[in-house]
Amino acid sequence: MTTTTTHTPTPGALARIFAVVRLHFVNKGQIIVVPWLIMSFIFAVTLIIGWILRTSLSAKDLSEAGSGMQYSGAIGYFLVYMLVIAVMAISQTFPFAQSYSATRRDFYLGTIVAFAILSLVYSAAVTVLGWIEDFTNGWGLGVVLFSPGYLSPNLVERFYEAFVLFLFFFMMGIAVASVYVRWRVNGMLIFFASLALVILGLVALATVSSSWGAVGAWFVAMGFFGVVSWTLVPTALAAIVGFLLLRRATPRA
Repeated sequence: MTTTTTHTPTPGALARIFAVVRLHFVNKGQIIVVPWLIMSFIFAVTLIIGWILRTSLSAKDLSEAGSGMQYSGAIGYFLVYMLVIAVMAISQTFPFAQSYSATRRDFYLGTIVAFAILSLVYSAAVTVLGWIEDFTNGWGLGVVLFSPGYLSPNLVERFYEAFVLFLFFFMMGIAVASVYVRWRVNGMLIFFASLALVILGLVALATVSSSWGAVGAWFVAMGFFGVVSWTLVPTALAAIVGFLLLRRATPRA
């Protein structure tokens, strides 16, 4: 008498990683709809401001106002929300993924891949919108949102700058979320207190040593492209720290 057994193959490493990627994209409202609603609101406000300035200022004053808008930081709100997305994604999906026996390594790699995909998509969208903004002279109103003056005029370089910045905020979000998942509220309080002390210490060091001139000269010498490239260092460190913390985290719903 023979017994037939059915063996269910274990999914390969890539299959497990991309299962985590799909898990992050389940809640499309959180990672796609809400960010673009925020961006649309900022865009609408920018257009209204542009229309008000164009209808109320003289040609000379309008030119001066346009020069000031070249350094708009409005798109920064969009970038900061990427950090929020990362924090919510880690804190919400990590316990769920663990309940389905996803290893911490697979979860983390899948999360990195998901955020890299989002960074590519958002960078491409911002680059295209910036090109349209340039082509239409600020949407016909001389406003600046997607192509501020500090970005490179070269579209390839502009895409690179946007991608690196999106990746930076995503990785910072991963690190912050990993602190929360590992140590909860107490860990967050200690983390932000430590961060504030580090920043204060650096400011004090630059002040006492009269180094602000050298700091400014470094930023000027590097240019926006160079400074953005340097953010790859803290981006990599945040990714490593996030993984080390998440390895020892206990998932709690």
